Amino acid sequence: MSCVLNKIPLIFLAYLSVILYFLIFNFNLICLILFIFSSLLALYRKYYLVIPFLLVMGSFFLVVKMDTIKNSGNQPTTLSKITMIPDTIQVNGDLLSFQGKERGQNYQVYETLKSKKEQKFYQNLSQNCQLSFTGNLQIPEKQRNFNGFDNQKYLASQNIYRQITIDKINKIVLNDTFDLHVLRRKAIVWSQTHFPKPMNDYMTGLLFGFLSKDFNQIGDIYSSLGIIHLFALSGMQVNFFIDWFRRIILRLGITREKLNIWQIPFSIFYAFMTGFSVSVLRALFQKNIRLNPLDNLAVTTFLLMIVSPKFLLTTGGQLTLFYAFVISMINHKISELKGIRKLLTESSVISLSVLPLLILDFHIFQPFSILLTIGFGFLFDVILLPLLLGTFLLSLIGYNFNINHIFQILEWLIHEVDLPLHYPLVLGNPRPIELLILFFLIGLLIDNLFKKRRQIIFAGLIVCSFFICKNPVYPSITAVDIGQGDSIFLQDKFNKKTILIDTGGRLALPQESWQKPQSQTNAEKTLIPYLESVGVSQIDQLILTHTDADHVGDFLNLADKIKIKEIWVSPGELTNNHFVEKLKKANIAIHISKVGDKIPIFDSALQVLSNGYTGKGDNNDSIVTYGNFYHTKFLFTGDLEQEGEKELLKNYPKLKVDVLKVGHHGSKTSSNPDFIKEINPKLALISVGEKNRYGHPNQETLETLKKNQIRILRTDQKGALKLMQINQQWRIQTVR
Repeated sequence: MSCVLNKIPLIFLAYLSVILYFLIFNFNLICLILFIFSSLLALYRKYYLVIPFLLVMGSFFLVVKMDTIKNSGNQPTTLSKITMIPDTIQVNGDLLSFQGKERGQNYQVYETLKSKKEQKFYQNLSQNCQLSFTGNLQIPEKQRNFNGFDNQKYLASQNIYRQITIDKINKIVLNDTFDLHVLRRKAIVWSQTHFPKPMNDYMTGLLFGFLSKDFNQIGDIYSSLGIIHLFALSGMQVNFFIDWFRRIILRLGITREKLNIWQIPFSIFYAFMTGFSVSVLRALFQKNIRLNPLDNLAVTTFLLMIVSPKFLLTTGGQLTLFYAFVISMINHKISELKGIRKLLTESSVISLSVLPLLILDFHIFQPFSILLTIGFGFLFDVILLPLLLGTFLLSLIGYNFNINHIFQILEWLIHEVDLPLHYPLVLGNPRPIELLILFFLIGLLIDNLFKKRRQIIFAGLIVCSFFICKNPVYPSITAVDIGQGDSIFLQDKFNKKTILIDTGGRLALPQESWQKPQSQTNAEKTLIPYLESVGVSQIDQLILTHTDADHVGDFLNLADKIKIKEIWVSPGELTNNHFVEKLKKANIAIHISKVGDKIPIFDSALQVLSNGYTGKGDNNDSIVTYGNFYHTKFLFTGDLEQEGEKELLKNYPKLKVDVLKVGHHGSKTSSNPDFIKEINPKLALISVGEKNRYGHPNQETLETLKKNQIRILRTDQKGALKLMQINQQWRIQTVR
């Protein structure tokens, strides 16, 4: 029996465990087929002990999943106190966020700070603290857009099933109990208070795995360049700290036999000081396990499954494990290469191997990230890491060195590099079968690394696969869920034509300087990820219906991420000076719309029925567009109100509609009963924010639509709404 067991490669057991993991936690047909095929292969090779092994692993995964379901449902309905986890505190303008514990459960907590004094208190807080409060206990928000971020799943992967919004702090109790969370928090606060920006961000990021929200803006540029992973502490940093620890211990006279024993508690300490991230745990396990590379990785996988059972449900967990697997697999293939050729080959192979996983989560790829990773990776790991560590340690004994100019130069350099490379490749979101094909073809390409003819064939097939991922087969019209606002996207098959009607946005309220947070816009969280997920790298026409912020407020942010060929506006919008300034800043071709203008798309064209009725760029000045696509009539009305609806019917008395984008988010100022009766739509789409302060959609409007037997779909209830043209029929999809 032991002989049979010895024949089973550990990496094969790890592979089967990973497939079984996804089969249980995230079932899909591809995983099932892979699992059945791999299990039959194991039995064919007479790996009979695979069966009890998989039963044990499957039972473990099922217990974890059932425990997750139990904890998700078995949560308190009210809570009045919380113990802060100090090293999770983030202060961003007047926004406070942290993770806390109470009654054995973890919670994500948010509060809007009331004063600058309160802000300073939390910025400098570096001890355990319990808060008594009044506030709301809520279930985290689910995914709202296709291929979008699911906060509920993300928090559940960290064993958090409820979030708290604090209205008022009633009592703060500080205590002097000490733990490693407090020590990490003290190190973070020390760095933030003793060193200037941006140096302190790099210090907390590279030494302690903590990036403040202030880093968001420059962090976006690192992400666009494909090198944000340099801040994800992993192998290089672990090797640096472990190697220096071993040198110091040996210098102190500890024998090599005892060194490995000392290394284990240091590894645990380092894991805590860097936030116990999966990437650090993976690197530490691999550093402390003395086996050949593939067996080492297999044992590391099993240990991670025990220590952090949900690590494979996170993007970071998937990427760190797959990176390690690729490195273990290619080492022998490139061992004979030397110098820069070896470095370039290794970086290229790793980047290509993980590319399917990267586009699954982020949908974009920067081709120059391979060279940038080599250059900036050397700078970060060989120069900045030891420099920051030395500066931090010297500051603890009273020697403060201001080397902030180095990091100011670095950020200037990052901006300069970004200018010509600002728009990465948009590759879309692969479906499961496309993902499997990509991995298979890339595996074959790497397996034939030095066989040029085969390389050309497989490279061509990979390019074709990426083309299919990027270019959807079916035409679609999507009401993107951007919260309280409008954004309608028309996408022809194979991205032949793209039209976006409005971008959404948020009304900026007056704030003092200390209150202003560094935060993403609505478009960066909703619209832009959706467009990238469906392969959109350029919008042909952006129609900005009128000047309200909830329709056009994010168009500059959109233009910064995705190229826009032409912007359509009404004459009335050009009377708004603030809006005109934004148009000038965008530096994009402007088309002043006229009644009768047409944009060819699908099997027909999108036609302008009105370019405004008031000449002021307000609601009744909205650009109204119409299209008869595949025998279905669509009407997009912006925020057109009842006066505008009357004018529209006066100009088009025989107007009939199948699908209506309801005006002004379902407000009672729009959707006049006579107008609705006359155009006689079958489906009404309402783009509206959940629990918005305006009370949209109005009950009167809903009653009018129901009275006319019109089906209603709302983004606040269903998330994004998509109509796809499949086999000459429009089919409706919703996120929820």
